[in-house]
Amino acid sequence: MTAPASETLVDYDEAIGRYDPVLGIEVHVELGTVTKMFDGAPQTFGDAPNTAITPVSLGLPGALPVVNGTAVEYAIRIGLALNCEIAETCRFARKNYFYPDVPKNFQTSQYDEPIAFDGYLDVELEDGEVFRVEIERAHMEEDAGKNTHVGGSGRIQGAEYSLVDYNRAGIPLVEIVTKPITGVGARGPEIARAYVSALRDIFRATGVSEARMERGNVRADINVSLRPSPEAPLGTRTETKNVNSFRSIERAVRYEISRQAGTLDGGGTIIQETRHFHEDTASTSSGRVKSDAEDYRYFPEPDLVPVAPSREWVEEIRASLPELPAVRRKRLQEEWGVSDPEMRDLINAGATELVEATIAAGASAAAARKWWMGELSRTAKNDGVALEDLPVTPAQIGELQQLVDNGRLNDKLARQVLAGVLAGEGSPEEIVTARGLEVVSDEGALEQAVDDALAANPDVVEKIRGGKVQAAGAIVGAVMKATRGQADAGRVREIIMEKAGA
Repeated sequence: MTAPASETLVDYDEAIGRYDPVLGIEVHVELGTVTKMFDGAPQTFGDAPNTAITPVSLGLPGALPVVNGTAVEYAIRIGLALNCEIAETCRFARKNYFYPDVPKNFQTSQYDEPIAFDGYLDVELEDGEVFRVEIERAHMEEDAGKNTHVGGSGRIQGAEYSLVDYNRAGIPLVEIVTKPITGVGARGPEIARAYVSALRDIFRATGVSEARMERGNVRADINVSLRPSPEAPLGTRTETKNVNSFRSIERAVRYEISRQAGTLDGGGTIIQETRHFHEDTASTSSGRVKSDAEDYRYFPEPDLVPVAPSREWVEEIRASLPELPAVRRKRLQEEWGVSDPEMRDLINAGATELVEATIAAGASAAAARKWWMGELSRTAKNDGVALEDLPVTPAQIGELQQLVDNGRLNDKLARQVLAGVLAGEGSPEEIVTARGLEVVSDEGALEQAVDDALAANPDVVEKIRGGKVQAAGAIVGAVMKATRGQADAGRVREIIMEKAGA
Protein backbone atom coordinates (compact mmCIF):
# COMPACT_ATOMS: atom_id res chain seq x y z
CA MET A 1 0.00 0.00 0.00
CA THR A 2 1.40 3.37 -1.06
CA ALA A 3 0.30 6.91 -0.31
CA PRO A 4 0.42 10.02 -2.50
CA ALA A 5 3.49 12.17 -1.90
CA SER A 6 1.39 14.74 -0.03
CA GLU A 7 0.15 12.21 2.54
CA THR A 8 1.95 10.40 5.36
CA LEU A 9 1.07 6.90 6.47
CA VAL A 10 1.59 5.66 10.00
CA ASP A 11 2.31 2.00 10.61
CA TYR A 12 -1.06 0.33 11.22
CA ASP A 13 -0.18 -1.15 14.62
CA GLU A 14 1.21 2.22 15.77
CA ALA A 15 -1.95 3.97 14.60
CA ILE A 16 -4.13 1.54 16.57
CA GLY A 17 -1.93 2.06 19.61
CA ARG A 18 -2.53 5.84 19.58
CA TYR A 19 -6.09 6.14 18.26
CA ASP A 20 -9.48 4.47 18.65
CA PRO A 21 -11.03 3.78 15.21
CA VAL A 22 -14.78 4.05 14.67
CA LEU A 23 -16.46 2.65 11.57
CA GLY A 24 -19.76 3.25 9.82
CA ILE A 25 -20.84 1.19 6.81
CA GLU A 26 -23.53 1.94 4.26
CA VAL A 27 -24.34 -1.01 2.01
CA HIS A 28 -26.44 -0.69 -1.13
CA VAL A 29 -28.01 -3.83 -2.57
CA GLU A 30 -29.77 -3.95 -5.93
CA LEU A 31 -33.02 -5.87 -5.52
CA GLY A 32 -33.68 -8.69 -7.97
CA THR A 33 -37.09 -7.52 -9.16
CA VAL A 34 -38.25 -7.93 -12.75
CA THR A 35 -38.89 -4.21 -13.21
CA LYS A 36 -37.55 -0.99 -11.76
CA MET A 37 -38.50 0.70 -8.51
CA PHE A 38 -41.04 3.18 -9.85
CA ASP A 39 -41.82 2.18 -13.44
CA GLY A 40 -42.30 -0.82 -15.72
CA ALA A 41 -38.90 -0.71 -17.43
CA PRO A 42 -37.16 -4.09 -17.25
CA GLN A 43 -34.25 -4.57 -14.90
CA THR A 44 -31.44 -5.91 -17.07
CA PHE A 45 -27.66 -6.26 -17.08
CA GLY A 46 -25.43 -5.88 -20.10
CA ASP A 47 -28.07 -4.63 -22.54
CA ALA A 48 -27.27 -1.95 -25.10
CA PRO A 49 -27.14 1.49 -23.44
CA ASN A 50 -30.41 3.36 -22.97
CA THR A 51 -32.68 0.52 -24.08
CA ALA A 52 -34.20 -0.49 -20.70
CA ILE A 53 -35.89 2.86 -20.10
CA THR A 54 -39.28 4.56 -19.91
CA PRO A 55 -40.26 8.22 -19.50
CA VAL A 56 -40.11 7.65 -15.71
CA SER A 57 -36.53 6.32 -15.98
CA LEU A 58 -35.60 9.49 -17.87
CA GLY A 59 -37.44 11.85 -15.54
CA LEU A 60 -39.50 13.33 -18.35
CA PRO A 61 -42.12 15.95 -17.45
CA GLY A 62 -45.48 14.49 -16.51
CA ALA A 63 -44.15 10.92 -16.00
CA LEU A 64 -45.51 9.68 -12.67
CA PRO A 65 -43.90 6.98 -10.51
CA VAL A 66 -45.65 3.92 -9.06
CA VAL A 67 -44.07 1.89 -6.22
CA ASN A 68 -42.93 -1.66 -7.06
CA GLY A 69 -44.74 -3.91 -4.57
CA THR A 70 -42.17 -6.71 -4.84
CA ALA A 71 -39.40 -4.26 -3.97
CA VAL A 72 -41.30 -3.32 -0.81
CA GLU A 73 -41.62 -7.01 0.11
CA TYR A 74 -37.88 -7.56 -0.47
CA ALA A 75 -37.06 -4.53 1.70
CA ILE A 76 -39.18 -5.98 4.51
CA ARG A 77 -37.43 -9.35 4.11
CA ILE A 78 -34.08 -7.63 4.54
CA GLY A 79 -35.28 -5.68 7.56
CA LEU A 80 -36.63 -8.80 9.27
CA ALA A 81 -33.43 -10.75 8.55
CA LEU A 82 -31.49 -7.92 10.23
CA ASN A 83 -33.68 -7.98 13.34
CA CYS A 84 -35.15 -4.57 12.50
CA GLU A 85 -38.45 -3.00 13.45
CA ILE A 86 -40.70 -2.64 10.40
CA ALA A 87 -42.44 0.72 10.12
CA GLU A 88 -46.22 0.72 10.23
CA THR A 89 -46.11 3.58 7.76
CA CYS A 90 -43.24 5.19 5.87
CA ARG A 91 -42.84 7.53 2.96
CA PHE A 92 -40.50 8.47 0.14
CA ALA A 93 -38.61 11.72 -0.10
CA ARG A 94 -36.79 13.68 -2.76
CA LYS A 95 -33.04 13.91 -2.23
CA ASN A 96 -32.07 16.92 -4.30
CA TYR A 97 -28.75 17.11 -6.06
CA PHE A 98 -27.51 17.42 -9.60
CA TYR A 99 -25.65 14.64 -11.31
CA PRO A 100 -25.91 13.90 -15.04
CA ASP A 101 -26.83 10.26 -14.33
CA VAL A 102 -29.86 11.34 -12.24
CA PRO A 103 -32.07 12.87 -14.93
CA LYS A 104 -34.74 14.22 -12.52
CA ASN A 105 -32.13 16.24 -10.56
CA PHE A 106 -33.29 14.39 -7.45
CA GLN A 107 -33.15 10.82 -6.22
CA THR A 108 -36.32 9.24 -4.84
CA SER A 109 -35.25 7.81 -1.50
CA GLN A 110 -36.40 7.62 2.12
CA TYR A 111 -35.16 10.04 4.76
CA ASP A 112 -36.89 10.50 8.12
CA GLU A 113 -39.28 7.57 7.69
CA PRO A 114 -37.39 4.43 6.57
CA ILE A 115 -39.18 1.12 6.14
CA ALA A 116 -36.90 -0.68 8.66
CA PHE A 117 -34.92 0.60 11.64
CA ASP A 118 -33.16 -0.33 14.92
CA GLY A 119 -31.73 -3.75 14.05
CA TYR A 120 -28.50 -5.63 14.46
CA LEU A 121 -26.41 -8.34 12.86
CA ASP A 122 -24.06 -10.68 14.70
CA VAL A 123 -21.06 -11.48 12.54
CA GLU A 124 -18.59 -14.29 13.17
CA LEU A 125 -14.90 -13.48 12.71
CA GLU A 126 -12.25 -15.91 11.48
CA ASP A 127 -11.31 -17.07 14.98
CA GLY A 128 -14.93 -17.68 15.98
CA GLU A 129 -15.43 -14.45 17.94
CA VAL A 130 -18.89 -12.92 17.39
CA PHE A 131 -19.15 -9.14 16.96
CA ARG A 132 -22.51 -7.35 16.98
CA VAL A 133 -23.05 -4.55 14.45
CA GLU A 134 -25.97 -2.25 15.29
CA ILE A 135 -28.18 -1.26 12.33
CA GLU A 136 -29.64 2.24 12.33
CA ARG A 137 -31.91 1.87 9.29
CA ALA A 138 -32.64 0.10 6.03
CA HIS A 139 -34.44 2.26 3.50
CA MET A 140 -35.67 1.98 -0.08
CA GLU A 141 -34.45 4.12 -2.95
CA GLU A 142 -33.61 4.03 -6.63
CA ASP A 143 -30.25 3.67 -8.33
CA ALA A 144 -28.69 6.27 -10.59
CA GLY A 145 -27.58 5.76 -14.17
CA LYS A 146 -24.00 5.12 -15.19
CA ASN A 147 -21.44 7.64 -16.46
CA THR A 148 -18.64 6.56 -18.78
CA HIS A 149 -15.80 9.07 -19.10
CA VAL A 150 -13.94 8.64 -22.37
CA GLY A 151 -10.28 9.57 -22.68
CA GLY A 152 -7.75 10.34 -19.97
CA SER A 153 -7.69 8.10 -16.88
CA GLY A 154 -11.33 7.05 -17.07
CA ARG A 155 -12.37 9.64 -14.48
CA ILE A 156 -14.17 12.86 -15.30
CA GLN A 157 -11.01 14.91 -14.75
CA GLY A 158 -9.12 14.96 -18.03
CA ALA A 159 -11.79 13.09 -20.00
CA GLU A 160 -12.51 14.16 -23.58
CA TYR A 161 -16.24 13.62 -23.15
CA SER A 162 -18.71 11.62 -21.05
CA LEU A 163 -21.55 9.23 -21.96
CA VAL A 164 -24.59 8.46 -19.83
CA ASP A 165 -26.47 5.13 -19.78
CA TYR A 166 -29.87 5.28 -18.04
CA ASN A 167 -30.51 1.53 -18.04
CA ARG A 168 -29.58 1.39 -14.35
CA ALA A 169 -31.53 4.53 -13.44
CA GLY A 170 -34.47 3.53 -11.28
CA ILE A 171 -33.31 0.02 -10.34
CA PRO A 172 -34.59 -0.65 -6.79
CA LEU A 173 -32.08 -0.43 -3.98
CA VAL A 174 -32.12 -0.96 -0.25
CA GLU A 175 -29.49 0.98 1.66
CA ILE A 176 -28.49 -0.44 5.05
CA VAL A 177 -26.85 2.05 7.40
CA THR A 178 -25.08 1.05 10.59
CA LYS A 179 -24.86 3.00 13.78
CA PRO A 180 -21.26 4.01 14.66
CA ILE A 181 -19.35 0.74 15.05
CA THR A 182 -17.19 1.19 18.14
CA GLY A 183 -14.85 -1.10 20.01
CA VAL A 184 -13.33 -2.58 16.85
CA GLY A 185 -9.69 -1.94 17.80
CA ALA A 186 -7.16 -3.56 15.52
CA ARG A 187 -9.82 -5.83 14.05
CA GLY A 188 -11.67 -3.03 12.30
CA PRO A 189 -10.74 -4.12 8.76
CA GLU A 190 -11.70 -7.74 9.49
CA ILE A 191 -14.99 -6.70 11.09
CA ALA A 192 -15.92 -4.53 8.11
CA ARG A 193 -15.19 -7.37 5.71
CA ALA A 194 -17.08 -9.95 7.79
CA TYR A 195 -20.10 -7.66 8.13
CA VAL A 196 -20.48 -7.02 4.40
CA SER A 197 -19.85 -10.72 3.70
CA ALA A 198 -22.61 -11.68 6.15
CA LEU A 199 -24.97 -9.20 4.47
CA ARG A 200 -24.18 -10.66 1.06
CA ASP A 201 -25.02 -14.14 2.36
CA ILE A 202 -28.34 -12.87 3.75
CA PHE A 203 -29.27 -11.21 0.46
CA ARG A 204 -28.71 -14.48 -1.35
CA ALA A 205 -30.41 -16.66 1.26
CA THR A 206 -33.54 -14.51 1.34
CA GLY A 207 -33.71 -14.38 -2.46
CA VAL A 208 -33.80 -10.59 -2.70
CA SER A 209 -30.73 -10.26 -4.93
CA GLU A 210 -28.09 -12.24 -6.79
CA ALA A 211 -25.68 -10.10 -4.73
CA ARG A 212 -22.88 -10.36 -7.30
CA MET A 213 -20.35 -7.80 -6.17
CA GLU A 214 -18.44 -7.90 -9.45
CA ARG A 215 -21.61 -6.62 -11.16
CA GLY A 216 -22.17 -3.91 -8.59
CA ASN A 217 -25.23 -5.64 -7.09
CA VAL A 218 -23.69 -4.94 -3.68
CA ARG A 219 -21.66 -1.81 -3.00
CA ALA A 220 -20.30 -0.55 0.30
CA ASP A 221 -19.47 2.98 1.43
CA ILE A 222 -16.92 2.75 4.25
CA ASN A 223 -16.81 5.51 6.87
CA VAL A 224 -13.74 5.74 9.10
CA SER A 225 -12.85 8.17 11.88
CA LEU A 226 -10.26 8.25 14.64
CA ARG A 227 -10.40 9.60 18.17
CA PRO A 228 -7.74 9.68 20.88
CA SER A 229 -9.61 7.30 23.20
CA PRO A 230 -12.91 5.43 23.45
CA GLU A 231 -14.15 8.10 25.88
CA ALA A 232 -13.53 10.98 23.45
CA PRO A 233 -16.17 12.39 21.07
CA LEU A 234 -16.32 10.88 17.60
CA GLY A 235 -13.74 12.19 15.16
CA THR A 236 -14.34 13.60 11.67
CA ARG A 237 -15.15 10.81 9.25
CA THR A 238 -14.28 10.13 5.66
CA GLU A 239 -16.46 8.04 3.37
CA THR A 240 -14.77 5.78 0.83
CA LYS A 241 -17.40 5.25 -1.86
CA ASN A 242 -18.59 2.20 -3.80
CA VAL A 243 -16.12 -0.42 -2.59
CA ASN A 244 -17.24 -3.66 -4.21
CA SER A 245 -15.04 -6.51 -3.02
CA PHE A 246 -14.37 -7.97 0.43
CA ARG A 247 -10.62 -7.62 0.01
CA SER A 248 -10.96 -3.97 -1.00
CA ILE A 249 -13.20 -3.25 2.02
CA GLU A 250 -10.54 -4.59 4.37
CA ARG A 251 -7.75 -2.71 2.64
CA ALA A 252 -9.70 0.56 2.49
CA VAL A 253 -10.29 0.53 6.26
CA ARG A 254 -6.65 -0.28 6.96
CA TYR A 255 -5.42 2.49 4.66
CA GLU A 256 -7.73 5.16 6.04
CA ILE A 257 -6.71 4.37 9.62
CA SER A 258 -3.02 4.70 8.69
CA ARG A 259 -3.60 7.83 6.61
CA GLN A 260 -5.75 9.65 9.16
CA ALA A 261 -3.28 8.81 11.93
CA GLY A 262 -0.52 10.36 9.83
CA THR A 263 -2.55 13.52 9.31
CA LEU A 264 -3.43 13.85 13.00
CA ASP A 265 0.15 13.11 14.11
CA GLY A 266 1.33 15.93 11.86
CA GLY A 267 -1.06 18.43 13.46
CA GLY A 268 -3.47 18.40 10.53
CA THR A 269 -7.23 18.02 10.50
CA ILE A 270 -9.37 15.41 8.83
CA ILE A 271 -11.67 16.75 6.13
CA GLN A 272 -15.17 15.33 5.99
CA GLU A 273 -15.14 14.13 2.40
CA THR A 274 -15.82 11.27 0.07
CA ARG A 275 -12.82 9.29 -1.14
CA HIS A 276 -12.11 6.82 -3.95
CA PHE A 277 -10.40 3.46 -3.40
CA HIS A 278 -7.66 2.39 -5.83
CA GLU A 279 -7.28 -1.37 -6.13
CA ASP A 280 -3.80 -1.22 -7.71
CA THR A 281 -2.21 0.71 -4.84
CA ALA A 282 -4.62 -0.24 -2.01
CA SER A 283 -4.97 3.49 -1.31
CA THR A 284 -7.70 6.12 -1.27
CA SER A 285 -7.77 9.57 -2.80
CA SER A 286 -9.85 12.66 -2.14
CA GLY A 287 -13.19 12.98 -3.92
CA ARG A 288 -15.44 15.83 -2.85
CA VAL A 289 -16.40 17.53 0.39
CA LYS A 290 -19.07 15.33 2.02
CA SER A 291 -22.53 16.83 2.20
CA ASP A 292 -24.68 16.58 5.31
CA ALA A 293 -28.33 15.57 5.12
CA GLU A 294 -29.58 19.17 5.22
CA ASP A 295 -27.55 19.95 2.10
CA TYR A 296 -29.76 17.62 0.07
CA ARG A 297 -32.94 19.59 0.93
CA TYR A 298 -35.01 16.48 1.55
CA PHE A 299 -38.77 16.91 1.33
CA PRO A 300 -41.63 14.41 1.01
CA GLU A 301 -42.21 12.99 -2.48
CA PRO A 302 -45.59 14.47 -3.53
CA ASP A 303 -46.23 11.92 -6.30
CA LEU A 304 -46.13 8.82 -4.05
CA VAL A 305 -48.49 7.84 -1.26
CA PRO A 306 -47.06 6.54 2.04
CA VAL A 307 -46.25 2.82 2.25
CA ALA A 308 -48.18 1.15 5.09
CA PRO A 309 -47.47 -2.60 5.26
CA SER A 310 -50.10 -4.36 7.35
CA ARG A 311 -48.92 -6.29 10.40
CA GLU A 312 -50.48 -9.42 8.91
CA TRP A 313 -48.43 -9.07 5.75
CA VAL A 314 -45.23 -8.45 7.71
CA GLU A 315 -45.82 -11.59 9.76
CA GLU A 316 -46.52 -13.59 6.59
CA ILE A 317 -43.18 -12.43 5.21
CA ARG A 318 -41.47 -13.29 8.51
CA ALA A 319 -42.95 -16.79 8.42
CA SER A 320 -41.79 -17.27 4.83
CA LEU A 321 -38.15 -16.37 5.51
CA PRO A 322 -35.77 -19.26 4.79
CA GLU A 323 -33.24 -20.55 7.26
CA LEU A 324 -30.76 -17.71 7.67
CA PRO A 325 -27.06 -18.32 6.98
CA ALA A 326 -25.81 -18.34 10.59
CA VAL A 327 -28.48 -20.83 11.72
CA ARG A 328 -27.96 -22.96 8.64
CA ARG A 329 -24.22 -23.17 9.20
CA LYS A 330 -24.68 -24.37 12.76
CA ARG A 331 -27.07 -27.07 11.55
CA LEU A 332 -24.71 -28.16 8.78
CA GLN A 333 -21.79 -28.29 11.20
CA GLU A 334 -23.69 -30.73 13.39
CA GLU A 335 -24.85 -32.82 10.43
CA TRP A 336 -21.36 -33.02 8.95
CA GLY A 337 -19.64 -33.66 12.27
CA VAL A 338 -16.95 -31.01 11.82
CA SER A 339 -15.18 -28.99 14.48
CA ASP A 340 -15.50 -25.22 14.90
CA PRO A 341 -12.11 -24.55 13.21
CA GLU A 342 -13.01 -26.88 10.33
CA MET A 343 -16.33 -25.11 9.82
CA ARG A 344 -14.65 -21.70 9.88
CA ASP A 345 -12.19 -22.94 7.26
CA LEU A 346 -15.12 -23.97 5.05
CA ILE A 347 -16.80 -20.60 5.52
CA ASN A 348 -13.63 -18.58 4.93
CA ALA A 349 -12.92 -20.58 1.76
CA GLY A 350 -16.45 -19.98 0.45
CA ALA A 351 -16.97 -23.75 0.32
CA THR A 352 -20.06 -24.25 2.49
CA GLU A 353 -22.63 -24.17 -0.29
CA LEU A 354 -20.37 -26.17 -2.62
CA VAL A 355 -19.92 -28.93 -0.04
CA GLU A 356 -23.64 -28.98 0.70
CA ALA A 357 -24.50 -29.31 -3.00
CA THR A 358 -21.88 -32.05 -3.45
CA ILE A 359 -23.41 -34.04 -0.59
CA ALA A 360 -26.80 -33.61 -2.26
CA ALA A 361 -25.21 -35.06 -5.41
CA GLY A 362 -24.37 -38.29 -3.56
CA ALA A 363 -21.00 -37.78 -1.87
CA SER A 364 -20.39 -38.23 1.84
CA ALA A 365 -19.69 -35.11 3.92
CA ALA A 366 -16.07 -36.20 4.43
CA ALA A 367 -15.50 -36.83 0.72
CA ALA A 368 -17.11 -33.54 -0.31
CA ARG A 369 -14.95 -31.61 2.16
CA LYS A 370 -11.85 -33.48 1.00
CA TRP A 371 -12.32 -32.47 -2.63
CA TRP A 372 -13.26 -28.83 -2.12
CA MET A 373 -10.80 -28.08 0.68
CA GLY A 374 -7.98 -30.14 -0.83
CA GLU A 375 -7.38 -30.51 -4.56
CA LEU A 376 -9.86 -27.85 -5.66
CA SER A 377 -8.82 -25.31 -3.05
CA ARG A 378 -5.19 -25.64 -4.17
CA THR A 379 -6.22 -25.25 -7.80
CA ALA A 380 -8.26 -22.11 -7.04
CA LYS A 381 -5.36 -20.58 -5.12
CA ASN A 382 -2.87 -21.36 -7.89
CA ASP A 383 -5.21 -19.92 -10.53
CA GLY A 384 -6.02 -16.86 -8.43
CA VAL A 385 -9.81 -17.40 -8.61
CA ALA A 386 -12.60 -17.98 -6.11
CA LEU A 387 -13.50 -21.59 -5.39
CA GLU A 388 -16.98 -21.12 -6.84
CA ASP A 389 -15.53 -19.80 -10.09
CA LEU A 390 -13.63 -23.01 -10.92
CA PRO A 391 -15.02 -24.77 -14.04
CA VAL A 392 -16.42 -27.71 -12.08
CA THR A 393 -19.82 -28.25 -10.46
CA PRO A 394 -20.81 -30.00 -7.24
CA ALA A 395 -22.73 -32.51 -9.38
CA GLN A 396 -19.51 -33.42 -11.19
CA ILE A 397 -17.63 -33.85 -7.91
CA GLY A 398 -20.46 -36.05 -6.65
CA GLU A 399 -20.22 -38.17 -9.81
CA LEU A 400 -16.45 -38.41 -9.44
CA GLN A 401 -16.74 -39.60 -5.84
CA GLN A 402 -19.31 -42.21 -6.88
CA LEU A 403 -16.74 -43.65 -9.31
CA VAL A 404 -14.28 -43.88 -6.40
CA ASP A 405 -16.85 -45.41 -4.07
CA ASN A 406 -17.76 -48.01 -6.71
CA GLY A 407 -14.14 -49.06 -7.02
CA ARG A 408 -13.80 -47.86 -10.60
CA LEU A 409 -11.24 -45.19 -9.68
CA ASN A 410 -8.56 -44.91 -7.04
CA ASP A 411 -7.45 -41.57 -5.62
CA LYS A 412 -4.64 -41.12 -8.15
CA LEU A 413 -6.89 -41.83 -11.11
CA ALA A 414 -9.64 -39.65 -9.64
CA ARG A 415 -7.25 -36.68 -9.56
CA GLN A 416 -6.46 -37.28 -13.23
CA VAL A 417 -10.17 -37.34 -14.02
CA LEU A 418 -10.68 -34.11 -12.06
CA ALA A 419 -7.93 -32.46 -14.09
CA GLY A 420 -9.82 -33.47 -17.21
CA VAL A 421 -13.05 -31.97 -15.87
CA LEU A 422 -11.26 -28.70 -15.07
CA ALA A 423 -9.80 -28.71 -18.59
CA GLY A 424 -13.30 -28.94 -20.05
CA GLU A 425 -13.02 -32.48 -21.41
CA GLY A 426 -16.49 -33.48 -20.21
CA SER A 427 -18.09 -35.31 -17.31
CA PRO A 428 -16.10 -37.70 -15.08
CA GLU A 429 -17.72 -40.72 -16.78
CA GLU A 430 -16.84 -39.37 -20.24
CA ILE A 431 -13.24 -38.71 -19.21
CA VAL A 432 -12.82 -42.20 -17.69
CA THR A 433 -13.98 -43.73 -20.98
CA ALA A 434 -11.98 -41.41 -23.25
CA ARG A 435 -8.73 -41.71 -21.31
CA GLY A 436 -9.14 -45.36 -20.32
CA LEU A 437 -8.50 -44.56 -16.68
CA GLU A 438 -10.66 -47.17 -14.96
CA VAL A 439 -9.12 -49.30 -12.22
CA VAL A 440 -7.92 -52.73 -13.40
CA SER A 441 -10.15 -55.12 -11.47
CA ASP A 442 -9.73 -58.24 -13.57
CA GLU A 443 -8.15 -60.83 -11.25
CA GLY A 444 -6.33 -62.56 -14.09
CA ALA A 445 -4.73 -59.32 -15.25
CA LEU A 446 -3.73 -58.39 -11.71
CA GLU A 447 -2.21 -61.82 -11.02
CA GLN A 448 -0.23 -61.67 -14.25
CA ALA A 449 1.12 -58.24 -13.37
CA VAL A 450 2.11 -59.47 -9.91
CA ASP A 451 3.78 -62.59 -11.35
CA ASP A 452 5.83 -60.43 -13.73
CA ALA A 453 6.91 -58.10 -10.91
CA LEU A 454 7.85 -61.01 -8.60
CA ALA A 455 9.87 -62.68 -11.34
CA ALA A 456 11.74 -59.44 -11.98
CA ASN A 457 12.56 -58.94 -8.28
CA PRO A 458 13.59 -62.32 -6.73
CA ASP A 459 15.61 -60.61 -3.99
CA VAL A 460 12.54 -58.74 -2.82
CA VAL A 461 10.53 -61.97 -2.78
CA GLU A 462 13.14 -63.54 -0.46
CA LYS A 463 12.90 -60.55 1.90
CA ILE A 464 9.13 -60.90 2.05
CA ARG A 465 9.39 -64.63 2.77
CA GLY A 466 11.97 -63.82 5.42
CA GLY A 467 9.45 -61.72 7.29
CA LYS A 468 10.22 -58.24 5.91
CA VAL A 469 6.68 -57.67 4.66
CA GLN A 470 7.31 -53.96 4.19
CA ALA A 471 9.48 -54.92 1.23
CA ALA A 472 6.25 -55.74 -0.61
CA GLY A 473 5.93 -52.00 -1.28
CA ALA A 474 8.53 -52.32 -4.03
CA ILE A 475 6.46 -54.98 -5.80
CA VAL A 476 3.28 -52.95 -5.36
CA GLY A 477 5.05 -49.97 -6.94
CA ALA A 478 6.22 -52.08 -9.87
CA VAL A 479 2.68 -53.37 -10.49
CA MET A 480 1.20 -49.90 -10.26
CA LYS A 481 3.75 -48.63 -12.75
CA ALA A 482 3.02 -51.52 -15.13
CA THR A 483 -0.72 -50.81 -14.95
CA ARG A 484 -0.29 -47.00 -15.22
CA GLY A 485 -1.60 -46.60 -11.69
CA GLN A 486 -4.86 -48.32 -12.56
CA ALA A 487 -4.54 -51.35 -10.29
CA ASP A 488 -6.24 -51.64 -6.92
CA ALA A 489 -3.20 -51.26 -4.66
CA GLY A 490 -4.89 -53.03 -1.74
CA ARG A 491 -5.79 -56.06 -3.82
CA VAL A 492 -2.31 -56.08 -5.39
CA ARG A 493 -0.72 -56.31 -1.94
CA GLU A 494 -3.00 -59.21 -0.99
CA ILE A 495 -2.01 -61.14 -4.13
CA ILE A 496 1.69 -60.48 -3.47
CA MET A 497 1.40 -61.86 0.06
CA GLU A 498 -0.42 -64.95 -1.19
CA LYS A 499 2.10 -65.69 -3.95
CA ALA A 500 5.13 -64.98 -1.77
CA GLY A 501 3.78 -67.28 0.91
CA ALA A 502 3.99 -64.58 3.54
